[in-house]
Amino acid sequence: MKRSLLCVLLLAVTAVPAGAANLVKTYSYFSIGGSTLDEIEKQLSTHGPQVKSTGSRHPGATQMAFTTRISYARQASSCRIADAAVTVKVKVILPEWRRPRKADPEVKLFWDTLAADIKRHEERHVEIAKNHARELEDALKAAYPQKDCDAAKAKAAEITAAVLARHDRAQVQFDRVESVNFESRILRLMRYRIERIENGQLPPPA
Repeated sequence: MKRSLLCVLLLAVTAVPAGAANLVKTYSYFSIGGSTLDEIEKQLSTHGPQVKSTGSRHPGATQMAFTTRISYARQASSCRIADAAVTVKVKVILPEWRRPRKADPEVKLFWDTLAADIKRHEERHVEIAKNHARELEDALKAAYPQKDCDAAKAKAAEITAAVLARHDRAQVQFDRVESVNFESRILRLMRYRIERIENGQLPPPA
């Protein structure tokens, strides 16, 4: 396994302000060519989505836009959060390989394994965001009443900032762990895929 490829495969997530209990998810794909691992690596680094937070191109990415709708209830001497709804709009960007006929079966096997792992990785980013969105929504609804609605709005902003900071740390930590374990994970997944092909549970690479 090429070490340079491991560096290219640090998949990224970009986030905008707030979390999500309601998820709106779409997919988009970018095409790559190449018949060898070196060529595929170059294609990924050239045509992959560019992530603003790193300035680099990646084999896959998840873009998230979070929005929060909050309603307030004013009382005689206080104001509270009456309801909160958090929505995240997610766009998952994945590679699509145009398989040349001359590509070796080993390269095709590697790509099938890699593509599945890229998708799993990005879906986990989405799951992390959704979990923190639920946390944000619950925290907002559980907030204590404040002396007035300006104070209630300030409290909502404080809660949102705290939960989003935890969300960002969780995303970074996930990427860090995934990058460290990438090589051993891909080798394990390839062995498992080969076993399933040999047992007739999967078709051989087309």
